[in-house]
Amino acid sequence: MEALLWVNWIAFLAITIYAVLLFVKVVRTRIAYIKLGRKSEYDQDVKQRLKDIWVYVFGQKKLLKDMKSGIIHVMMFYGFLLVQFGAIDYIWKGLNPESHLPFGIFYPGFVFFQEIVTLTILVAVVWAFYRRYIEKLVRLKRGFKAGLVLIFIGTLMVTVLAGNGFELIWHEHSLTWSEPVASAIAAAFMWMSPTVAAVMFYIMWWIHLVALLAFLVYVPQSKHAHLIAGPANVYFNQDKKHGKLQPINFDMDEMEESDEEPSFGVGKVEDLSELQLLDLYACVECGRCTDVCPASGSGKMLSPMDVLVKIRDHLTEKGAAVTGKSAWVPSYAFADSAGNQAVDPNNSLAEQVMNQQLIGDVVTEEELWACTTCRNCEDACPVMNQHVDTIIDLRRYLVMTEGKMDPDAQRAMMNIERQGNPWGLSKKDRENWREMDETLNIPTVKEMSKEGEEFEYLFWVSSMGAYDNRSQKIAVAFARLMNKAGVKFAILGNKERNSGDTPRRLGNEFLFQELAEKNIKEFEKNDVKKIVTIDPHAYNIFKNEYPDFGFEGEVYHHTELLAELINEGRLEPHEAVNEKITFHDSCYLGRYNEVYNPPRDILQSIPGVEYVEIERNRENGMCCGAGGGMMWMEETTGNRVNVARTEQALEVSPNTISSGCPYCLTMLTDGTKAKEVDEEVTTQDVAEVLERSIFGEPAKVEQTA
Repeated sequence: MEALLWVNWIAFLAITIYAVLLFVKVVRTRIAYIKLGRKSEYDQDVKQRLKDIWVYVFGQKKLLKDMKSGIIHVMMFYGFLLVQFGAIDYIWKGLNPESHLPFGIFYPGFVFFQEIVTLTILVAVVWAFYRRYIEKLVRLKRGFKAGLVLIFIGTLMVTVLAGNGFELIWHEHSLTWSEPVASAIAAAFMWMSPTVAAVMFYIMWWIHLVALLAFLVYVPQSKHAHLIAGPANVYFNQDKKHGKLQPINFDMDEMEESDEEPSFGVGKVEDLSELQLLDLYACVECGRCTDVCPASGSGKMLSPMDVLVKIRDHLTEKGAAVTGKSAWVPSYAFADSAGNQAVDPNNSLAEQVMNQQLIGDVVTEEELWACTTCRNCEDACPVMNQHVDTIIDLRRYLVMTEGKMDPDAQRAMMNIERQGNPWGLSKKDRENWREMDETLNIPTVKEMSKEGEEFEYLFWVSSMGAYDNRSQKIAVAFARLMNKAGVKFAILGNKERNSGDTPRRLGNEFLFQELAEKNIKEFEKNDVKKIVTIDPHAYNIFKNEYPDFGFEGEVYHHTELLAELINEGRLEPHEAVNEKITFHDSCYLGRYNEVYNPPRDILQSIPGVEYVEIERNRENGMCCGAGGGMMWMEETTGNRVNVARTEQALEVSPNTISSGCPYCLTMLTDGTKAKEVDEEVTTQDVAEVLERSIFGEPAKVEQTA
């Protein structure tokens, strides 16, 4: 027996060391692939980063948004952490028979707890199998690879329970309360002799050990690499809050010194940053991002998950070719795989991988132009992947390096460049909207300066508020409310340009930076300290992205200012608005900036309003379809996103669908027309509803777009 134990020890050490070496090799290989990307800079706010780990990794906050899947994952996550102590005890027993972890009098309680944890994990495995293969959730992939982890985990749990049962027979121990499942197994096989039970124990023990070590090697080279990359991604995510895009350096001197042809954006996988490449290996392939994507949900050729997965697979193959490090281990078992063949520079596959075009061969242009940049995918992602900045970086390459873009978007871009607005209307007409109500005091900064007066807020009207017939009414309503509250404000008038959000999200970073520079100079020239706007897109870009170019100032959305004025008693809603009203969250106000309460507080402060929530609201709200420059592009595939969102709003039977964004309002207005309910259901900005309560305006608003 002693000789067999020595053989067991030698075999155990050999296979364990081999598996650990393979694991280390794969992890180092993946790190080498990630390091092919651009260097990433990040702040040292360790406290906040650790808080994110606590909330999102150990707290499982995002996973629990889908309660059923979240509970399954919590059972597996914590179960797998806790069961490792039992695994150590189990392996100990195989190496040192009739011995166990030295927990003394607490050992019976320990093994009882381990059995409960093991059973919990088995329940989770069965439940997960049911969700994927029986219930067949659309967002979950099926097939052997998708279920392999369930086989691994199930095998590990069953072999522990069975092995412990055979151990009781082997050592002729009494059945015990502390191991109820193992005791039940022992009772079922009590007819076995101790010798046969010992053989069965070691069969279970070796199956368990091989499965455990195989799982260890499998994890970093599968979608379960998220077990390693996911927590790292959450830790570094702090640098990518608010969907903030990184500027491109257009230093002409540096370009002239370089021997390479100038290239902007991401045209090859190495152009992505290290943090963007980390996203790829952190992806869980759970499909939550695709499940909430408005483009995917309306039949467009876009799955945020598939975009990351395809780029990840491309990185793995190209990384192998560039670094000379085999993608899959053990190498002999995967000799025919592209990731291993690409290591040989003489192999035709290596040349093919190196010549593969990221845009075209890996990701299609159609996928990139379908994105509305709403970031619902990012909100749903349990490992906090950032899909949108990667998509926009790819758009940047298409627009600025290859000169490719949708004709409608190109027309809007040219109009913004020439006239400062997407329609190409005259700059000189930008302040004409004031003529809609000449009784209001809506001065320009130039007029204020001539009078020797100062203003507290610069009212950024935006192109929509200045030119769009429907949105002009929002601008007038807001100006009227500010007059009533005694707020001193001014507008830039014909000096106002486009904020640059549309060009930047469409990929024209050069035009954006040109606009940002001119706008900031105008702000500084007029000593602007506070900006308020009805446009969430301008609000976001001023607040979160202009500071990269030197802007310093406070930025407010008009609903934030109105809510503050109501709280201060400077505005008092008193006329009843006897309507059932729901509110649609703008992506750039909500998910990008977490402004959810002010518009709701305003609506709920109005007498007579029966406020109801759309099922998908706040951070789970669905995009109207206008973001990311899509406002200026025609939808040619699938269903219209704005109609789908309007249908969701109509499910709560409102009299009015309210919004805090002129883009959203336009899309929702078109949605009510498409559903032929525009005579019964109005669409109004929060400021317009408040205006009715304070001034007693008629309820019906002309529905023109």
